[in-house]
Amino acid sequence: MEGKHVPTHPEVPGEPTKTGTAILETATATIQGFGPINKIHQHLCAFHFYGHDMTRQVEAHHFCGHQNEEFRQCLIYDRPDADGRLIGLEYIVSEELFLTLPDDEKKFWHSHEFEVKSGVLFMPGVPGPIQRQDLEKVAKTYGKVIHFWQVDRGDTLPLGIPQVMMALTRDGQLYDNLAQDMEKRYGVSFSEEREKRANMEGPAHGIHPLANAGSKGIQTVLREVDCKPVESVPRVFV
Repeated sequence: MEGKHVPTHPEVPGEPTKTGTAILETATATIQGFGPINKIHQHLCAFHFYGHDMTRQVEAHHFCGHQNEEFRQCLIYDRPDADGRLIGLEYIVSEELFLTLPDDEKKFWHSHEFEVKSGVLFMPGVPGPIQRQDLEKVAKTYGKVIHFWQVDRGDTLPLGIPQVMMALTRDGQLYDNLAQDMEKRYGVSFSEEREKRANMEGPAHGIHPLANAGSKGIQTVLREVDCKPVESVPRVFV
């Protein structure tokens, strides 16, 4: 299945970074700490599609850090270069944590079993045997993804409402040209990885029927409501 080609890395409008700004950034970088960012330990590459439109498929580079053994959080960029656009984020939880979620929350989460076992979720540059050690765990997890920047339609700025994204769950969904382009750029073979991951297992209880939007479309919409005012609080003088 072929998908139409849309530039996914449009030029952001604005003046080039000035020397003064660059010097200031260098100065602050030597003073401040970046604990949350420094906790990032891995780069996962995969594809997402909009929860309401499977034809809109986006390459997603995840830069992830563990909070603990059952929860990791990822910043998502449209490319791994230094000028990559931050387009979204993903939370990844164990099956055990997923099962504690309310049923009306589970529909926002997708399973990772097919992504992993099909070979399309991988760690660029990491030898297969090493990455498969972690991906055996990822195959059992669930993820919740929100994208803020619709780069697939050529937006030069993050416009519109953040959207819930979903992941691949079966063969025939991913556009062939996207898969082939990814394989060529990173020197990987999804089919070869699929064979090597054949014995991996997904969630112990099987993929939950409410996950993956319950096999239905799901879209974020904006609704105008009355803004709740701040309640008056009596002042206490001491």
